[in-house]
Amino acid sequence: MSRDARWKALLELLVEQGRLDVEEAATALDVSAATIRRDFDQLAQQQMLVRTRGGAVVHGVSYELPLRYKTARRASEKQRIAEAVASLLTPGEAVGLTGGTTTTEVARALAVRPELASGTPALTIVTNALNIANELAIRPQFKIVVTGGVARPQSYELIGPLAGGILSQITMDTAVLGVNGFDVTHGAAAHHEDEAGINRLLCERAERVVVAADSTKLGQRAFARICTTDQVDILVTDTGIDPETAARFEEAGVTVVAV
Repeated sequence: MSRDARWKALLELLVEQGRLDVEEAATALDVSAATIRRDFDQLAQQQMLVRTRGGAVVHGVSYELPLRYKTARRASEKQRIAEAVASLLTPGEAVGLTGGTTTTEVARALAVRPELASGTPALTIVTNALNIANELAIRPQFKIVVTGGVARPQSYELIGPLAGGILSQITMDTAVLGVNGFDVTHGAAAHHEDEAGINRLLCERAERVVVAADSTKLGQRAFARICTTDQVDILVTDTGIDPETAARFEEAGVTVVAV
């Protein structure tokens, strides 16, 4: 296992459990205790965790993994979701994409759709995510519109009033949201209030709102609300969605697509 893969696995375990000791982590990853100690020390230097006697705990009360450490989590589900979302979009649309691992997969799925291989442009993509703009900027079939704003390193998203200034002047056919939680009662939400604010503007400027979220995000709440459930038209998720949860979203007027 490479160091990057090991660090991702360690951080995911830490998020799930809140605390890890060296021996437990070494057993889980099948490496030596000395290796885990070095990993914990190096991750602590990057303020990714807090070192304790014999182990580590999460950094802070509200913990969010930076995007670069999330990419391997539920990868196959996110790819299926992304392909389903891409199939909902038609050539000529203006599409808003928020940041996040699932929406990044949507961008990649759009890039390889054969019917979008040509056009002037095939799609106009509006995004506040630097990594998504980077994925698609080299594709001549897409017109890329990037909001202004201040880059948030955890998610590569641009936030703040400069981003809002751009979004207030444009309209879109579809907004695709990546979320940290989507609950029938409490709506779609993100961990960070400024990200939620920009995502909310994307929703308001779009004719149709699509939430792209794996089933672990459903029924979950996060700190800052993006939009209410009745503002969402389609939820694209994986087949792990609980039937009762799916029924509740459908009753609330959301079309559920499980792939």
